[in-house]
Amino acid sequence: MSGEQPDAVPQATVNEFSILNSFWFALGAFMQQGCDISPRSISGRIVGSVWWFFTLILISSYTANLAAFLTVERMVTPINSPEDLASQTEVQYGTLIHGSTWDFFRKSQISLYSRMWEYMNSRKHLFVKTYDEGIRRVRTSKGKYALLIESPKNEYTNEREPCDTMKVGRNLDAKGFGIATPLGSPLRDPINLAVLSLKENGELTKLVNKWWFDRTECKHYDKQDASRNELSLSNVAGIFYILIGGLLVALAVALVEFCMKSSNRSSNRIPLSDTMTSNSNSKNRLTMPPTAREYDNGRIGIVANSRHDASTLLKRENVPGGVPPVVHDNSCL
Repeated sequence: MSGEQPDAVPQATVNEFSILNSFWFALGAFMQQGCDISPRSISGRIVGSVWWFFTLILISSYTANLAAFLTVERMVTPINSPEDLASQTEVQYGTLIHGSTWDFFRKSQISLYSRMWEYMNSRKHLFVKTYDEGIRRVRTSKGKYALLIESPKNEYTNEREPCDTMKVGRNLDAKGFGIATPLGSPLRDPINLAVLSLKENGELTKLVNKWWFDRTECKHYDKQDASRNELSLSNVAGIFYILIGGLLVALAVALVEFCMKSSNRSSNRIPLSDTMTSNSNSKNRLTMPPTAREYDNGRIGIVANSRHDASTLLKRENVPGGVPPVVHDNSCL
């Protein structure tokens, strides 16, 4: 019809792996999405399969590491110093009644520690009578109670099961412990010299490490161990090795495919001598009407009957007289 346009023929998607399509295929696989094109050759499918495996492991590892990192971040306490403890009311804190720490807060002239003492003294139930009671209260409070005790006892408790306590922040003050002797005792000076000598040569530090940390019942994860949550290259080196190995295998398969196709093409080619012979025969061949052709073993002959002789047929077909074709009569058929 004159006023109408013919329907447009829809164009089929060309499955061609150009540079742009290859990047699109790699991006679609990495983002766990589909793609309009897919490899057809064996080598291309090997590359695609290895890349899919690589992206699957890499994204799964990153997701698992991210979940662990976020979990550890949520477990980190927001209290890292006495200032943080004094500026909030969600976590209660107390100390051993009539102990050295209790006496420290009671006598302190520092405004921060004085404010903390007023908070504890106004809530008598925050004081504990024994260390065991205070530690048990810390473990059963689910993070809502903190016990202020001496650092040696704190560190020793943190090294024992069930390993659910930790030391937060810095030490509040520095004090020493000594061995009491009667007034004017001759043992005072030798003991002082012996303790000083043990401290200078490091024997006291060795004893603390031996009984506190070397015989620990817990595994430690301090701030320096935070790097364990990082996904470094050494952790995912295996999938990179698989990716490189897959690419090498695909390259070898592609080389074999190329050689096989080249061999098939060379075997299907027609020799030049056969082509020249075929062209020469086609030039000397006589073309006859369909009614007058007879095929016999690939040769074209002329069928003559009683009504038409060979000369008449030759004149009718305008065949030059130089090289007449073979003429068969009825007796030859």
